[in-house]
Order: sequence, then structure tokens, then C-alpha cells
Amino acid sequence: MKASSISQTPFEGKALETLRNNFKGPLILPFDERYDPARALYNGMIDRYPALIAQCADEEDVATAIRYARKHGILTAIRGGGHNGAGLGSCDGGLVIDLRLLKSIQVDHQKRQVKVQAGCTQGEVDAATHPYGLAVPAGIISSTGIAGLALGGGHGYLSRKHGLTIDNLIEAELVLADGRKAKASEQENPDLFWAIRGGGGNFGAVTSFLFRAHPVHTVYAGPMFWPLEQTREILSWYRGFQPGAPEELYGFPSIMKVPPAPPFPETLHRQPVCAIVWCFSGDMERAEEAFREIREKYPPMLDATGPMPFPALQGMFDPLLPAGLQWYWKGDFVQELTDEAIGQHLEFGRRLPSDLSTMHLYPIDGAVHRVGQQETAFGFRDAKWSMVICGIGKDSSEKEAVSRWAKDYWAALHPHSAGAAYVNFMMEEGQERVKATYQANYERLRAVKAKYDPDNFFRVNQNIRPKKGA
Repeated sequence: MKASSISQTPFEGKALETLRNNFKGPLILPFDERYDPARALYNGMIDRYPALIAQCADEEDVATAIRYARKHGILTAIRGGGHNGAGLGSCDGGLVIDLRLLKSIQVDHQKRQVKVQAGCTQGEVDAATHPYGLAVPAGIISSTGIAGLALGGGHGYLSRKHGLTIDNLIEAELVLADGRKAKASEQENPDLFWAIRGGGGNFGAVTSFLFRAHPVHTVYAGPMFWPLEQTREILSWYRGFQPGAPEELYGFPSIMKVPPAPPFPETLHRQPVCAIVWCFSGDMERAEEAFREIREKYPPMLDATGPMPFPALQGMFDPLLPAGLQWYWKGDFVQELTDEAIGQHLEFGRRLPSDLSTMHLYPIDGAVHRVGQQETAFGFRDAKWSMVICGIGKDSSEKEAVSRWAKDYWAALHPHSAGAAYVNFMMEEGQERVKATYQANYERLRAVKAKYDPDNFFRVNQNIRPKKGA
């Protein structure tokens, strides 16, 4: 045997040539000029160096890449939009199966359904559905990949009225760990369908989703700002108001600084504030009445709400949060917004470490609560809010400060939480944290994992380890 053949890895020589002959999309190696742009993640704090990036042209490419990785025992990550806070769309020294070229979107406006391939972003889905006056419930940043968002649960502006993203999933197509293609729905592989609705990418590489869409076109939306020192008043009012508000009215509080950019007045730039970002998706003739109470009781220092197309709201924060910023985030579900917790929000608002660092408290009541705790894998159907604390810096010089602030803020709030976080708002925090986020659903998820991925091939994620002997 020649010495050169002994030294060859699965990423060179005959093995790589075989893959090239059976793969339609680009295969990107570290010496390729496309490598650095292709490996870059949304979170600039995460810097991973895969040995190979396989940009899939179709579902068959996904299957080919999985079979290649299984044959050669290669650590494999599945990448959609790349927004995962912990950078779990990539890995060092392994294979990244990149789905970003899978961009097909098919809207059936008569059935109010949309079939979306896994490489699409929220914004692309909105652009396709909006001309028909439809929207799929999703998150609040339009550059977010629809796949990762949906597999974790998916909550945002439409959740109180129309549920989580997974509550609007009708069917998914996957490639399993052995390279076989499968469908998951209420009728076909129902155990798998249950698991992917909240269980993340643990069970297969989802290549397409069929979603239910809802009539949403123009919304009355935008932020209201109050001086930070009014935090106690605003959050105390909000905790009593939001749970009883009409389900088409959604508002999430934020502790933040006024962005130093238009359309915000220069006199307010970088001022710490307590904000509420609103979305009213009901009849526009009732919109002003929906906001009457807060405007009369606590007139905001800046009221930037008004009618706008729904995609404009979805993309509102995108210019402030381009790819490549330094992110450290931690989350928790919240049952009650206590006086003590409100005091901590005020305290950490006084210590904001950067222009972009923030806290968001997303309401997840209404329609979300009408789905049973064990009807999907999503484990906190009874929580009222999903909180995320984001330390965000513009470059690596801010990394330590924003990370420490986020960790300290979370530690102060965690005793006032439900004890676990939304899976999409977690860094790599260990198995106990993963287990806690699924509560009573965890053991069932392990059993499904054992059936569809017994060797834990899909493990670069918030990992659910297969149940032994299942």
C-alpha cells in the first residue's frame, strides 16, 4: 500500500472524488476562496473550521452527504440560516451539510398553505406569502432561517393569535440518519412528527416544511419608548394588561438603548429605555383603541407605532443586527413577572454594556396555551413569556463585557423563572439544561431518537441522546 493512500482522509483522494461524482452542489474545502464566507455564522463570537462544506442543490444531495458522513464516521452539522446562538450549524474538523441553496417556496393561497424548503429565511417566506395577504407565524428577525426556528418551536408577533410555528406545521420532509427519505405528519410517522415539533434537529435533516398560513397583511406596529427609570411602572402595568388583551395584540417589553440610527431622533440616541414593541394584527379600525390605555396612563417619550405591511415589521431590526456581531445569549421561560424580577430588569438596564445589548420578554399565551403540554415536543405550553437576554457587541473587544453582563443578568433573573429555556435561546449549556427544557416530554423524545437516530449521528445540536434499549 502506498504511503499517500495511508495518509488520506475522507476529505481527499478517492473518498472525496466519489462524493464529487455523486453530488450536484458545490463542495467547499478550506483552501477554496469561498471557504471563509461559507463557514461564517451569524454569531461572530463563534468561529468554526469545518473540513468540508457541502452546499446541497437538492434533497438527494442531502442524502448523499449523510451517507458519505456515516460511511466515514465524520462529525456532521446541519446548517440552515446559521442564526443558532451557540453556532450549532457548524463544527470543527467535520462536515457541514449546508441547506442554504434549498430556496423553493410554493404558495397555495386557496388552501392557505405554503411549502418551504429548509434554506429559506423568514423574510423570504414573508415575501412569498404577503402578496396573497397571508403570513406564517415565525420570529422577529427576517434573516433567521425558517428551519432552525421552526424545529425549536418558533414564536413571534403572531403567536398569541395563531400559535407557534410548529402549531402551523402540516408536514415535513426529512433525510434520516441512514440516508433514507421520510415524511412526517399526523398520518405518516406521527411519532417523528411529534418530535420535530420542538425537538430541534435531533431526528433528521428536514429539507422542506408545509405550513398553514393565516390572513395577515397590514399590522399596526412598532416600538414605544419610556425612560429607563419608568421600568417599574411600565412592566407592572404590562404584566396585568398583556395576558387579558385581545389575542391579536402582541407586545414584548425590552430593556435596551435607543438605536443610534434613523428613524430615531438624535437627541435620544443611546439613551437607556424600557420599550414595548407592539404588533396589532386585527381590524385596523380598532388599532387606535387597542393602544389607548397605555398612551393615556403612561405617555411614551417616543411612539413609533403605526400601520405597516407585516414584512416591514418582521424586518424592522435587521439593519441593526447584521451577521457577524458578537452574541452571548441566555433565556428562560417565565410564569410570573414578579416585583423582584422587575427590579432586576431596571438594575441591569442601568448596566447595559453596549449599544445593542438587550432583553426581550416575548408573550407566549393565547393560542399557544390551547395546545396540550404533550401534544408536541415543545415543553412549556403553560409559560406566559419566553425571555432572552442578549449581550451583543460590534467586535471582539466587547466580547467579555457583553458575555459577563448577559450571564449576570440571567443569574439574577433565573430564580424568578420557570427553570428552563426555549431551546433556540440557549448556548451550549449541558445535558441537564436540555433535559429541563423538555420537562415530561424528554424521555419520549429519547425513545423517538433511539428509533430514528440510534447512533446519535445528529448530535451537533441541543442534543437529545437516544434512550438505551428503546
